[in-house]
Amino acid sequence: AAFLPKILLTASLGTASRALSGLFDAGSGAWSFQPTIAMPLFDWGRTAAGVDLAQAREVIAVAEYEKAIQQAFREVADLLAAREKLAAQVAALEATEQAQARRLKLADARYQAGVASFLEVLDAQRESYAARQAAIQQRRALLAAAAQLYKALGGGGES
Repeated sequence: AAFLPKILLTASLGTASRALSGLFDAGSGAWSFQPTIAMPLFDWGRTAAGVDLAQAREVIAVAEYEKAIQQAFREVADLLAAREKLAAQVAALEATEQAQARRLKLADARYQAGVASFLEVLDAQRESYAARQAAIQQRRALLAAAAQLYKALGGGGES
């Protein structure tokens, strides 16, 4: 549009008189019509340079947009992989926690039967608590990864 001519049409209508008393007399009407055409003939390449600059800015904006999209996809893929890995670790730690709970029950039963010392019960209890703590920490990490994934997918940005 910068290379096309600009066409302006200006018109006015009114009355004119040398004396105030004859302002509204017949024959005192006046009008004017002024068409104008403006065309950039001698801008020494300024318009073309402006178009080139706009096109370069468009290319840069598209490249930055594509980069942001690729970064978002990469972030989501990484978070999905991390979430899957954490879920597998949680499942393994929950199995360990259950096994340690069974071991504690067996150690307590052996102690009650007089076959084992109380030290074995305390050791089983310590291992059971450690397994429970590890499972809880891994569940927390899984929930944090789910929250990060939700945020990366566009949720929770209202703050």
